[in-house]
Amino acid sequence: MQPPLTSPFRIGDVEIANRVLLAPLAGIGNWFVRLQARRHGAGLAVSEMVSSFGLHYRNERTLQELLRLHPDEHPVSVQLFGQDPDVMRSAAAIVAEAGADLIDINMGCPVRKVCKTGAGAALLSDHDLAVRIASAARDGGGVPVTVKLRSGLAPGGREGFDLALRLVEDAGVSAIGFHPRSAATQHKGRPDYALARELAERIGVPMIISGGLDSAGEALHAYEASGADAVMIARGSLGNPWIFEQLTGRRNADPERDEVIAELRWVIDRAEEHLGPQRAARYLRKFYPWYLERLGAEKETAACFQQSDDLDVARRLVQELESPVAPVAA
Repeated sequence: MQPPLTSPFRIGDVEIANRVLLAPLAGIGNWFVRLQARRHGAGLAVSEMVSSFGLHYRNERTLQELLRLHPDEHPVSVQLFGQDPDVMRSAAAIVAEAGADLIDINMGCPVRKVCKTGAGAALLSDHDLAVRIASAARDGGGVPVTVKLRSGLAPGGREGFDLALRLVEDAGVSAIGFHPRSAATQHKGRPDYALARELAERIGVPMIISGGLDSAGEALHAYEASGADAVMIARGSLGNPWIFEQLTGRRNADPERDEVIAELRWVIDRAEEHLGPQRAARYLRKFYPWYLERLGAEKETAACFQQSDDLDVARRLVQELESPVAPVAA
């Protein structure tokens, strides 16, 4: 019998309060998105993908924005990507010094610009290098290392499955995040939960299931079908942090309208804190649709949000959502 999602578990020497995690979200999973997930019940949140080279060469934006941690989000994991073991060792040391409790290595990203450098899913075809990279991160950071990967390069492939076994046995990683679809299919296709279950039964460390978990029901099914130790929510959390409450038993119903509006206000305030008013106004354009769709906003209202480059205008538009009137031009 699997333990309930509400029960704690350990990754290495780090105790996680429950078995519902926020996945790394490229270009999205900054400190306030992670903090939002934790506020709503996630036991652990993983950062967006951070370049090991950016950290190694002390890129200012990488250090100041992507590596920014909030004191209320611990334990927190920072995800790194890269294809050079020495650089990864250096980056892991920087991440650990910044306060990360765990380090995750991306070996599953199928995006071409990542793979063409030899990082991400490209490492599924070079297991020796992948093991050296994970070992370097463990040695450099001195904190538990996890690896997130795909089942294979193409449909039916098992390169990720075989690599996961080696990463545990030869590199000493403390958990595997497993997306049981191939890199070639990206976010399409049916996850192979039978393969995931086989992996969970063999690796001897926690196996965290991910991929295509867009609702609490799908996440619970994946947890049970795969025999995983935890679930990792990615796109299903976008504009829907309440999914963590649903999976941890804190909520049964969908949020009320006033809750969604309050959450959108919180996101706007935190984005301004993170980036300043001008950059935040542009950055938030990717966030608005997630909340506006849930609120059933008219197309004209959604267009006003997207055209706005002023947070005062955005806040006025949010206020109008409480008492809908004709949209105000941005």
